[in-house]
Amino acid sequence: MWRLLKNTWQAGKGWMAVRKGPVAVALAALLVGSVLGAGLGGGWLQPLAARAASMAPAATGPSGAPASFADLADKLAPSVVNIRVTKVERVTGPGLMGPEGEFGQDSPFAPYFDRFFREMPRSPREFRQQAAGSGFIISKDGLIVTNNHVVEGAKEVTVTLASKEEYPAKVIGRDPKTDIALLKIEPKGTLPVAALGDSDRLRVGDWVVAIGNPFGLNNTVTAGIVSAKGRVIGAGPYDDFIQTDASINPGNSGGPLFNLQGEVVGINTAIIPNGQGIGFAVPVNLAKGLLPQLEAKGEVTRGYLGVNIQALTPELAKSLNLKDKKGALVADVTKGSPAEAAGIKRGDVIIGFDGKEIAEMHSLPPLVAATPIGKEVPVTILRTGADQILRVTVGRMPGERGEMPAPAERAPSKWGLALRDLDARTAERLSLTSGEGVVVVAVQPGSPADRAGIRTGDVILEVNRTKVTSVNEAQAEAQKEPNAQSLLLLFRRGDASQFAALELK
Repeated sequence: MWRLLKNTWQAGKGWMAVRKGPVAVALAALLVGSVLGAGLGGGWLQPLAARAASMAPAATGPSGAPASFADLADKLAPSVVNIRVTKVERVTGPGLMGPEGEFGQDSPFAPYFDRFFREMPRSPREFRQQAAGSGFIISKDGLIVTNNHVVEGAKEVTVTLASKEEYPAKVIGRDPKTDIALLKIEPKGTLPVAALGDSDRLRVGDWVVAIGNPFGLNNTVTAGIVSAKGRVIGAGPYDDFIQTDASINPGNSGGPLFNLQGEVVGINTAIIPNGQGIGFAVPVNLAKGLLPQLEAKGEVTRGYLGVNIQALTPELAKSLNLKDKKGALVADVTKGSPAEAAGIKRGDVIIGFDGKEIAEMHSLPPLVAATPIGKEVPVTILRTGADQILRVTVGRMPGERGEMPAPAERAPSKWGLALRDLDARTAERLSLTSGEGVVVVAVQPGSPADRAGIRTGDVILEVNRTKVTSVNEAQAEAQKEPNAQSLLLLFRRGDASQFAALELK
């Protein structure tokens, strides 16, 4: 019994850690691993209706609720695989070794071995670490989908089928931004294939089934409902997760989330370790455009518009005289970008892209990224209360720049802000010119600026839609209406600009 528990723990513990990245602090409670490319493409995406017809839906009771998932599980389980990964880490130092491996410094045996090893020369050594995940087959000749965080940095990848056959796997494509990876094995015969469904048709409350290998327990089947759609959890720029209460645990990563028609509607990716009934899956429609690119090129080429956008809060909508808060507010337009060439301006609200409505800010980036480079698309904007349609030729996604460090503090003003003129060094780091904006050097806790999300190190570019080049200009604009209860700021943080509405209580 002890050996079984130990093996189970070893299989699952590798994936309890949060992924590293720029959002690591925000995701300390999450196990995350998370746009689209152009078109469906690929033979393994074509006959979805034919394959779906061969999948028997779950039996339903008189009320329409499933009476049993047994028939569905029998048909779907063969398309789900276990993925075992070996990673190699190099460590310098003699270490403390015992009969079952390396002793840590907190081991009761450490003092007895420390003196013996202390004089040994230090040299780099390699340690092999194993972890496990899940995946599902999408082609009869051995293409397998999983999460990027399952195979990232892997030295060896082994796939075990439901039939217990094992194959070495090659990682042929990865996309860290959406946490999708594509593997290839060379099977002896044809393989059972999971049909890819339409995640856009999912509704909150629909039944879903997850199959995977939590904690190394092969072919575990759990069921639940769709708890929410379009969840943004801070995993990246293309967050659009399906939330489900079907049990998902470490080891389920990369496994499929099925609907009752036996179609894959999501890729199980993230959990909240301290929560119950809260799991997240990448929508399969997000992966459909990725997979042909990953198979052909090993990476994803994304479309590029060249705007920094933000969500419209009620305060921002009021400050901008907008009737509602639908759409993506353009906080900045990159010089020389497709958006600038098309005439998109700061303060515009994008409410449509290529014939699709933009109801929320986070729905725009995946649509832009999915658009073929060089394609001209209509973009509907709201400017000064009137709709306009502009034609934009989508470009290629460029690289990213880093953020600037925060300067020293000074005493804040009545809005809770302390400002300083932009010096040449700070301007260079932000790709700005000296005199373009003012730097926030302090934010008073609980102040209007603090409540609006302004931080030390932000650069204020506009006050009430007027450009400012010095602290004196910023203060003058803020004091034009002494009895005003709100202040609209445009500020830059790192590589992105956005609006903030400051309001007095």
